[in-house]
Amino acid sequence: MNRLFIKIAIVVLAFAAVLPLCAQDSGKNEFNPVETGVTSLGIAPDARGASMGDLGAATDPDANSQFWNPSKYAFAYSSAAISLNYTPWLRKLVNDIFLADLSGYYKIGSGDNQAISASLRYFSLGEVTTRQDEGAEGQSLNPYEMSFDVGYSRKLSEKFSMGVVFRYIYSALGFSESYAGDQNVGASAFSADISGYFTTYPIIGRNECQWSWGWNISNIGSKVSYDGGENPAFLPTNLRLGTTFMFPLADYHTLALSLDLNKLLVPTKPRRSDFAEGIEGEEEYIDKLEDWKNMSPISGIFKSFSDARGGFKEELREITMSFGAEYAYNNQFFLRAGYYYENEFKGNRQYFGLGAGFSLNVVRLDASYMLATAQTSPLDQTLRFTLTFDMDGLRDLLGRRR
Repeated sequence: MNRLFIKIAIVVLAFAAVLPLCAQDSGKNEFNPVETGVTSLGIAPDARGASMGDLGAATDPDANSQFWNPSKYAFAYSSAAISLNYTPWLRKLVNDIFLADLSGYYKIGSGDNQAISASLRYFSLGEVTTRQDEGAEGQSLNPYEMSFDVGYSRKLSEKFSMGVVFRYIYSALGFSESYAGDQNVGASAFSADISGYFTTYPIIGRNECQWSWGWNISNIGSKVSYDGGENPAFLPTNLRLGTTFMFPLADYHTLALSLDLNKLLVPTKPRRSDFAEGIEGEEEYIDKLEDWKNMSPISGIFKSFSDARGGFKEELREITMSFGAEYAYNNQFFLRAGYYYENEFKGNRQYFGLGAGFSLNVVRLDASYMLATAQTSPLDQTLRFTLTFDMDGLRDLLGRRR
């Protein structure tokens, strides 16, 4: 008889950053992170955003805006660009987990106010060998998660734009325990993003500055399940709000300061410990758990603002913050730094980001390095690399050679 097994151990390993290895219990069992499926959708793909503490809602548009805020593409300076991103993930623990991402956009229309965009993400959890009851080796698996999306953005005024993205998601983390002919079992889902971006150029003193605001509600979509719907999981629907203020330091020198706030729009899963002891408490817990399982994703978005048993204080704990700065010289050399904060009871991810970039007319290379505040964090020493190709620069280069 076939049974479907979910590689829970794999998922826990791959996203160990969400559950700190040395979390302390306050005595009130307050540690209660929000649980979602396909958690890899929340991993920052590019070195630029990661080096500033995982932010990008209102920074200047680039080829990787599809993840942070796709509406920024309408304000992109180049007519097209494509970016390759690679991140060895949790390399302190294993050496075969990685995230690869390909993103890009193309401006359309004659008014320079529209863009189409797309991205392809592939998150590999390496090779896993199952064990049979007797201890002998079973199947050799290569679990992974991937997504493909397309987007459209448009300026609605000289200062404001909006964008939408439609995404297909596939998560292959399960397998069927039987003999010949078995295939890995996966789960599919669909989601959409909606975003907005506002930018203006105030004059402060004698200097023209840039002040931008952005928001993005991402991964609004169906649930995922590996066992026929018995245990569905919400996608990591996320609300991102951000602002960036950029000002000149001197000729050819600029500094941009940014802040992003994030909140998962997912209801918190009920815990048995939150209910009274005895039969009545058990029955109430079962009812709440069934309500959580049967809740639609749209209802879950609204419920996420009022489901915490700790009230407003608990809701504030679910907000993560990113602070970052980017120094640019002549838009060719970049230095970046940032900090990411998550409440200790909601995951305890707290780390610094550092990075640099160098740009030519055609290509730009960016790299980032993560320093976790806890030495035991599996995110410590995470590296990211981004290679971006500017199509305008490539066109100019080919034109000169002719």
